[in-house]
Amino acid sequence: MASTKECDNATDTPSPKNVYKDPDDGRQRFLLELEFVQCLANPTYIHYLAQNRYFDDEAFIGYLKYLQYWQRPEYIKFIMYPHCLYFLELLQNENFRNAMAHPANKEVAHGQQFFFWKNYRNNRLKFILPKPPPEEVPTSAPPPLASAPPRPPLSASNIAITTAPPAPASAPSPMPYGLSSGSALVKNDMRNSGIDRRKRKRERV
Repeated sequence: MASTKECDNATDTPSPKNVYKDPDDGRQRFLLELEFVQCLANPTYIHYLAQNRYFDDEAFIGYLKYLQYWQRPEYIKFIMYPHCLYFLELLQNENFRNAMAHPANKEVAHGQQFFFWKNYRNNRLKFILPKPPPEEVPTSAPPPLASAPPRPPLSASNIAITTAPPAPASAPSPMPYGLSSGSALVKNDMRNSGIDRRKRKRERV
C-alpha cells in the first residue's frame, strides 16, 4: 500500500522536465499581456467585451484577476496608458461589468475620461504644486518737494509806474438832457398849461 501511495505522489508532483518553459523566456507572453491590459484603457473595447459576453466566462474573470500583477512597481513602469489599470480595478466589480454592456454607460465613461485628460494638467498645477509667495512691493518714500528758485530783486528801472490820465477841463454831464441851474428855459408844468386853456376859452366867448 505504501508503494502505491508513493507512486501516486510521484505522478502528482510535476518533474522538472514536465514544467512548461517559454522558448523566449516569456518575452512573447509579456508583450501579449501588456497589449491586452493597455487595451482596457478604451471604454469602447470594454463595451465590446461585455456585448460579446466575455464577462460571463469564469475563466476570463480569473484572467482579469491574474492581470492585477501589472500594478506592481516592477511592471507598472512599462504601462503607457495608466487608465487601463484604473479600469482593470473596476472590472473586478460585477456591477461595473454588467453596466458596461449598455451604450449609454460606455459614452459616460468615455466622456469622463476625456474631461480628465482635458483638465488634469491644469488641476495638478493649481492644487498640487506649491504656490509661490506673493511678491512684496517695495514702498518708496515720497520724493521731496522741489523748492522754487529765488526770484531776483526788482530794480527801479524794471518797475513801470502807471498813472491815470488827467481828466479834461470840462467834462460832459452824464445826463445829456439835464439843465443847468442858471438856464432861462422854464420847465413845462401841467398846472400852468391848464390855466392857459381856460383863459383862451373865456376870451373866445
